[in-house]
Amino acid sequence: MSRAAVTAMLAPYAANEVNSRGRTHVEPPPLYRGEYQRDRDRIIHCAAFRRLEYKTQVFVNHEGDLFRTRLTHSLEVAQLGRSVARALRLNEDLTEAIALAHDLGHTPFGHSGQHALNECMREHGGFEHNLQSLRVVDVLEERYAEFPGLNLTFETREGILKHCSRENAKKLGELGERFLHNKQPSLEAQLANVADEIAYNNHDVDDGLRYGLLDIEQLMDVELFASEYDALGKRYPQLPLRRRVHETIRHMINRVVVDLIEHSSERLTTLKIKTIDDVRGAKQPLLANTEEIAGQAQTLKQFLRENLYDHYRVRRMSRKAARIIKQLYSAFIEDTRLLPTQYQEKLATDPALRARVIADYIAGMTDRYAIHEHARLFDPAELTWGGEPPV
Repeated sequence: MSRAAVTAMLAPYAANEVNSRGRTHVEPPPLYRGEYQRDRDRIIHCAAFRRLEYKTQVFVNHEGDLFRTRLTHSLEVAQLGRSVARALRLNEDLTEAIALAHDLGHTPFGHSGQHALNECMREHGGFEHNLQSLRVVDVLEERYAEFPGLNLTFETREGILKHCSRENAKKLGELGERFLHNKQPSLEAQLANVADEIAYNNHDVDDGLRYGLLDIEQLMDVELFASEYDALGKRYPQLPLRRRVHETIRHMINRVVVDLIEHSSERLTTLKIKTIDDVRGAKQPLLANTEEIAGQAQTLKQFLRENLYDHYRVRRMSRKAARIIKQLYSAFIEDTRLLPTQYQEKLATDPALRARVIADYIAGMTDRYAIHEHARLFDPAELTWGGEPPV
């Protein structure tokens, strides 16, 4: 489909590459694809994207072959995002690019790894994975001759940065202005954020049941799950449990997504949103569920926090993960000569910059690389030289 045809299909308030704020480093336009398609392709081909295959979503990668990882989660977010974008006539390519890039800066071991590295970096500006994802695409990926990073469009970079403190926003120029002036990002950025929550809320139920940390009886107190599970039981009384669970989760996602599309469409009409400038000037995000479905989704989120993320088996894994991250950081801070050569070459005399290089190295690790690196530094029986460091 030609770019002109794609543009003709977009709603007037959708992001349009014709009006893009462009790239930091000017490049000739692509010949047979759009600018946001180019962003998506660069993200898929970068090293940080491949490493997501071995980074924890909830369960450490090697604990089971079927559990979701940061990579499969990102693909699921992209799929949900594209479906909703098409229904609302938003820019599918931009939505997909943001969704695929949103976790590029995540540490190994999921949120426990992020919290641990943030504690380590407290005196040097902290660590936040959204900012790190932006750092990955702007600086850390080294693939092109004419510029550092991936040189993505403003709109994709804007969508990657979901949260930002005022202090950090002041350092980001145009990209940080919306956080300083209470502006909204594009609808595609808002959509990627919403799709992220829909994906992990519902798919964590699946992984929790598979791993044996959740059971059906517990979930019957969650309306979003119970109503779909009961309805399927009445319609298919002989359906095996595993298929009934899969169908329940599929119907849960469908209920939330359909409600999101219909309610958001009504909001855009009611609020008379005509252009992307109207979107950016809105007082709050424009894509949202009805109060009823939003409440059910929040109940599910709270249930998962109490029964899955705080489960003693998950907490044990999180405790071990935090110890690995903190001990790696301490070892490298005490003796930077332990770092791979390519990271030693990036070190500066300023303590904050030295700490940031070490954080870059640790954040770029996969779960298994972090475990092996920890063993190489602290286990006397581990005498291997080690594999290739993340770049």
